[in-house]
Amino acid sequence: MRNLLYIDGAFVEPALGGFLEVVDPATEEPFAEIAAGTDADVDAAVQAARRAFDQGPWPRMPAASRAAILRRVATEIRDNLVHLAQLEVRDNGKPLKEARWDIGDAAFCFDYYADMAEQVEAEGETVVDVGDDRFVGRVRKEPLGVVGAITPWNFPLLMAVWKVAPALAAGCSIVLKPSEFCSLSCVELARYFHKAGLPPGVFNLVTGLGQQAGAPLSAHPGVDKLAFTGSQATGSQVMQTAARDIRSVSLELGGKSPFIVFADCDLDKAVEWIQFGVFWNQGQICSATSRLLVERPVHDALLARLKAAAERIVIGPGDLDGVQMGPIVSAVQHRRVMEGIAQGVASGARLVTGGGRPSYLTRGYFVEPTIFTDVPLDSWIWREEVFGPVLCIQSFDTEQEAIALANDSRFGLAGAVMSDDLERCDRVARALRAGVVWVNCSQPTFTQLPWGGYKASGIGRELGRNGYEAFLEVKQITSFDHRQDWNWYQSTGNPV
Repeated sequence: MRNLLYIDGAFVEPALGGFLEVVDPATEEPFAEIAAGTDADVDAAVQAARRAFDQGPWPRMPAASRAAILRRVATEIRDNLVHLAQLEVRDNGKPLKEARWDIGDAAFCFDYYADMAEQVEAEGETVVDVGDDRFVGRVRKEPLGVVGAITPWNFPLLMAVWKVAPALAAGCSIVLKPSEFCSLSCVELARYFHKAGLPPGVFNLVTGLGQQAGAPLSAHPGVDKLAFTGSQATGSQVMQTAARDIRSVSLELGGKSPFIVFADCDLDKAVEWIQFGVFWNQGQICSATSRLLVERPVHDALLARLKAAAERIVIGPGDLDGVQMGPIVSAVQHRRVMEGIAQGVASGARLVTGGGRPSYLTRGYFVEPTIFTDVPLDSWIWREEVFGPVLCIQSFDTEQEAIALANDSRFGLAGAVMSDDLERCDRVARALRAGVVWVNCSQPTFTQLPWGGYKASGIGRELGRNGYEAFLEVKQITSFDHRQDWNWYQSTGNPV
């Protein structure tokens, strides 16, 4: 099946006629094609988005009208939840149960931002007392403009919707470039927008390779804001490109997040949350709590339970009943994960379990849940993101040591702490230099709460009200009471 681009309200062939194979990571077999967009397609999409924003009705519609369309899209997603989940399983490899969660969250995200658009419009402008009754100061928020969004492959539809839903709710137009590894659910999203009656040019989809489609989108002068989720290296390039024209940018990048486990917690519960924090979605999570810090008295006991639990995880194609871990998304990523594991072994870390392909799976990009302990603190595998099912463990003796080890990272996306002492949990949560902290859990994510990181993990926040306001500009309007004596102004000179 060939999937086209969506530009200016129509599905169109790519300008150069190229297509890319879509490969099922569980079988290594191609099963579909996506359009290979290039700079000409990006230019057409940005121009369409520019017209839609500058001349079209979308930014000028009442919030209720925009919200109605977003809610229709949410309904389409729910009505097609099974189809979309199955599509993501085949495109991405994740287990069907996880894919269903993701699709449900995507639908909720549209409803949430539809509600927010109406709420913010109802709040209206803010009148500010400027300390001089001859002037009235007002602050209003307006849609930012044309958004260029570049999204990753680990949560193909959901990560796209985290950008698309608030941007459209705020009144922006958008050009979406999803990962070439997983674009199919975003093509379906374009179909739902088309059916919902979104005005032409408000949402545009350009699939293709990063250098051929993503880079031209980042560099296009018609884009007012760049919103990117992906690796730190690519995020740095996006930021440099945005800096040339002084454009707004938000970056959600990688992490190497810590999980601190104190000796007073229930170890069986800890094992469940540790596994969820690093093996869910095959470890392909930017916030994966992949650095485990364990209080020394329980290190050996916890490690034994973790090893046994990891070896019970059912690995296989995501569409099979009972599968808990699917394949890595692509041959390229599979190779990177295996190289990371090899670096861990070479560093002198002790391989406790995993490290290879399950013996009963002869094809597909599968990796066993992998656990290292006694990991050198200066090793690559301790400090860098593997983006696979790889857990690194170190022990600690004091709360202060645990916090210092956790914060000793150039990343700061997330962190977790587990203890029955809730006061200690609160102290540690406050001390962690991370944008997201979980207490006695790992990875639950809610649309209502802001998402983003400190340090090299990114700039800005998605989700919650912060995620909506990221697509607004703030304008002050200051009015002079024309009934005042104009001679007063002339006598004061320029008050600025």
